[in-house]
Amino acid sequence: MIHQYKNNGYNIVMDINSGAIHVVDEVSYDMIALYEDHDKESVIAEVAKTYPNISREELEEAYDEITSLKEEGSLFTKDEYENRVIDYTKRPTVVKALCLHIAHACNLSCKYCFAEEGLYHGKKAELMPFEVGKQALDFLVANSGNRRNLEVDFFGGEPLLNFDVVKQLVAYGRELEKNHDKHFRFTLTTNGVLLNDEIMEFANREMDNVVLSIDGRKEIHDMMRPFQRGDGSYDIVLPKFQKFAESRGQQKYYARGTFTHNNLDFSEDVLHLADLGFKQISVEPVVAQSTDDYALQEEDLPKLFEEYDKLAAEMVKRHGTDKDFTFFHFMIDLEGGPCVYKRLSGCGSGTEYMAVTPSGELYPCHQFVGTEGFKMGDVWTGITNTEMQTQFKGCNVYSRPACKDCFAKFYCSGGCAANAYNFTGDIRGNYALGCELQKKRIECAIMIQAATAE
Repeated sequence: MIHQYKNNGYNIVMDINSGAIHVVDEVSYDMIALYEDHDKESVIAEVAKTYPNISREELEEAYDEITSLKEEGSLFTKDEYENRVIDYTKRPTVVKALCLHIAHACNLSCKYCFAEEGLYHGKKAELMPFEVGKQALDFLVANSGNRRNLEVDFFGGEPLLNFDVVKQLVAYGRELEKNHDKHFRFTLTTNGVLLNDEIMEFANREMDNVVLSIDGRKEIHDMMRPFQRGDGSYDIVLPKFQKFAESRGQQKYYARGTFTHNNLDFSEDVLHLADLGFKQISVEPVVAQSTDDYALQEEDLPKLFEEYDKLAAEMVKRHGTDKDFTFFHFMIDLEGGPCVYKRLSGCGSGTEYMAVTPSGELYPCHQFVGTEGFKMGDVWTGITNTEMQTQFKGCNVYSRPACKDCFAKFYCSGGCAANAYNFTGDIRGNYALGCELQKKRIECAIMIQAATAE
């Protein structure tokens, strides 16, 4: 299976099953499109019509090079795993990451919040007690097997509403490291309203990553991320975030935003953040039902594709300059090819990764928290809904019908199970609009690597 496309002047051919990427000339690009369904003479004759000035000898040489790529296993390769009889649900797993919902409460009222302003289908605000968080870390260590590096994300709502417990849990985690030969990588996600020098100093000492929620231009951010009384938060959080990013040496953080139907020109928001000095940026599409006035619609796709192309071209232009920056959705590892384990495990939700509510309940991931039927157990008794976990073990690219002929399947491994469930009622379904955006991002990411490798 191959995928061919043109982007920013590059002719790119992807061999899906081997992971090989080829940047080719026009003649080879057209030949590859014909190669599998025609014999050599037919291919050369057809391509010669388009390139009458190319000699027969050169056309034969191009054809033979394609044949060599096929023989060496980097073009037109077969999927070695598709037809194997493998029961993915029986694969062994260990828990390696927890998302601690340290606060089901928030001091902002973001219009697109999937967590209902941090309450997650709850009727009242909740803060996680230290004892619950402590038990969650014990659960993680006990279920992590031989894995040494463990991930813990302090999430909300707004985690800084419960900052004292965050500090206590980090201290407890450091003690567990000594006693169990483990290493915790802590992450903090914050809207920035409560950030101060003490918190920044603590985070710089203890947090391996920090996610700073900001949507881009002031008018866009304030429209979607207001306080509960209605006024915007941009002017409050921006200087704090700029100071924080600088204090971390512009490393190990993301300025993370969301774009909606209100800013289809979202590349302007990404570049706004870059021009403000942020070097690590992630601005992601909103996931919302089509009835929401800010939801992305199918008819928005051509404009969104254009924006990704525009952003990718600008990143190539800025590469190697002081205006260079990283965009999360354009980060792809092309060196190792498709990872077999990634094909089998998907994102790891419900198996390797789980979310913990303030009361200690376990859910497959943060987006399932509070959704009826998805509770998996709790941090004291462990996973009791083993049937649910088995379903998530089997949720991978081979179990999703829509992924079968998709060129992107080994880069996203089928996408987000929560989005699939919310739009199709099945964790093995596919959120179609999200798939289209993901495919475009992959194409742009590969073009950037081709351009910047020159």
